[in-house]
Amino acid sequence: MSTLIESHLTAGAPRTLADDVLDGLTRPFKELPPKHLYDARGSELFEAITELPEYYPTRAERRILEDHAGTIVGDAAELVELGAGSGIKTRLMLDTGRLHRYVPFDVSENALTECADALGVDYPHIKIHGIVGDFERHLSRIPPAVPGEPRLLAFLGGTIGNFTPGSRRRFLRTLAGALGPGDRLLLGTDLVKDPDVIEAAYNDSQGVTAEFNLNVLHILNRELGADFPVERFEHVAFFDREHEWIEMRLRATRDMTVRIEALDLDVRFRRGEEMRTEISAKFTRERIEADFASAGLVLDSFLTDPQSLFALTTSRPAGAS
Repeated sequence: MSTLIESHLTAGAPRTLADDVLDGLTRPFKELPPKHLYDARGSELFEAITELPEYYPTRAERRILEDHAGTIVGDAAELVELGAGSGIKTRLMLDTGRLHRYVPFDVSENALTECADALGVDYPHIKIHGIVGDFERHLSRIPPAVPGEPRLLAFLGGTIGNFTPGSRRRFLRTLAGALGPGDRLLLGTDLVKDPDVIEAAYNDSQGVTAEFNLNVLHILNRELGADFPVERFEHVAFFDREHEWIEMRLRATRDMTVRIEALDLDVRFRRGEEMRTEISAKFTRERIEADFASAGLVLDSFLTDPQSLFALTTSRPAGAS
């Protein structure tokens, strides 16, 4: 077994939480980037969400991998996975027996280490080189590909939907720039469907998604010395039919002023005021192809589950054979 973990989120590294909070909470419409939802507790809660009966994306994506792993892996010898998480879906690709190097990339060092350790035991022939970092800042830290060994770069779970359209296309261009001529991008995208089905996935009956959303206030209290009264906010999630995306928000249930000590900032919330914490865009095949074209990518395969709830696509750099 060969496992190496590199962390690029050291104590001396630049941190974005304070900057994002200062920027987002001083706007007329308050918002926070969704990446800050995922501390250790947030990651645990999200894993619980994926097992809820209302939350279809994880099951649908897993079904596609179960049905098409061989086609998806193709001739790849190496898998690079952004936002690796627990590695459950990763195993379906490793089980093809074609991969001999795995590069998980995740912002959570604990989650990545646990994933790498478990996979290292169960797949001792796989070389694992984990990268702890923010994929918006540290993609350059991914180790170079081995010459002559095609790489599959995976971004699963529908996370690409958390980007606004302009940011999404810029990020896809960054990913395209990281691909060699024989490499491919594997992308998971949630599809447009009945809004009731989508909204139920973000308003589960057990309240786990609400706890996940509210957890970001605990993060701000802990990391920035804020005094958000968490019990005075409530979870809101709805499907925006114009933009075809889900919005998650936190709504203040009364007037209040919150102190954020690390920023020397007081933030006023009116009763009923909402702060956006996530968008999750839903896609059509046409939208995916248009995004790929703008990023210099060409659609290679488009695979869905039997109910067409979710899609996995592979794409190649334009002009690659």
